[in-house]
Amino acid sequence: MINLKAIKGKNGWIFACLIIVTLVSIVISMTVGPAKISYGDIFQCVVNTCNSPMQDMVIWQIRIPRVLVGLVAGMGLACAGAILQNVTRNPLADPYLFGIISGAGLGATIAILILPNQQTLALPLAAFLGALFSVVIVFGIATLLRNMNHLLLTGVAVSFMLGSISHFILYLGDPFATNRVIFWLMGSLTRVEMFHFYLIAAMVVITLLTIFALHRQIDALLLGDESAESLGVNVNKLRLILLALCAAVTATIVAYCGGIGFVGLMIPHIVRQLVGVTTMPLIIGSALVGGCFLVWVDVLARSALDNVEIPIGIITSAIGSIFFLAIMYRTRKTG
Repeated sequence: MINLKAIKGKNGWIFACLIIVTLVSIVISMTVGPAKISYGDIFQCVVNTCNSPMQDMVIWQIRIPRVLVGLVAGMGLACAGAILQNVTRNPLADPYLFGIISGAGLGATIAILILPNQQTLALPLAAFLGALFSVVIVFGIATLLRNMNHLLLTGVAVSFMLGSISHFILYLGDPFATNRVIFWLMGSLTRVEMFHFYLIAAMVVITLLTIFALHRQIDALLLGDESAESLGVNVNKLRLILLALCAAVTATIVAYCGGIGFVGLMIPHIVRQLVGVTTMPLIIGSALVGGCFLVWVDVLARSALDNVEIPIGIITSAIGSIFFLAIMYRTRKTG
């Protein structure tokens, strides 16, 4: 059951504002792009019929799928980052640094090069298997070391290892396919469709429902493994379930949007300053802020330069690297 008290009280107005900002961002972002589309054109297309076939194509086949996919992708990555940080009790945990995105990228790279014409199901499946493979390696090594505090460092090492394998495969691959994969690995919403939105949204909903069902146990992990076990929580089982869940939602996003890093690192930190560390408000806030953030990053990507679109992974990585250093500095200062 969802604890409604977690989203009421002093945080209620914050969530109301976030919902309004998210809805406004969705509408505004649909008007930004190479083709000039007004609010009236969007309203006309949604409630009736478009004024021209060109508007119909731009709005229904490009703008709406792109904005909606950006929204749910940002939600999924932010929630995955929040869960990783709570589960590992490490403020620097993130799907990108944890090796999940590198594993999903490796699986998707293999699928694109081997099965170029059968990517509808092969791509997300290969990305999920690659992400799950990364999680198994990271969790296995940390278990052998008998120190879960090494999860993040292990993830960084595994991320570099899987990334090097991907680069080697691309080096040996067909140049045309390699260029396509490299652009995809940078992260982009250029080729997304409504079908991709439905798949990613379904995975995000499953993730949210699972987290809501386990939120009390996740909160217990914040007290430490020993305290959680004394409360009846199977710590290793819970941690493995949550890591697999983060791998699944991240892999689905990576399969269709490419490698988008640092969203899961930045957003939970911002949301904690607004609503605290408890799982329920943190996840709801992260979903709203993460979705809104990626929608605006995509707006910047397609409007910053004339006739050129910047891969969104480049923008998020540029912002995230500065944010990462700021967190390290603050952690050092407070520690």
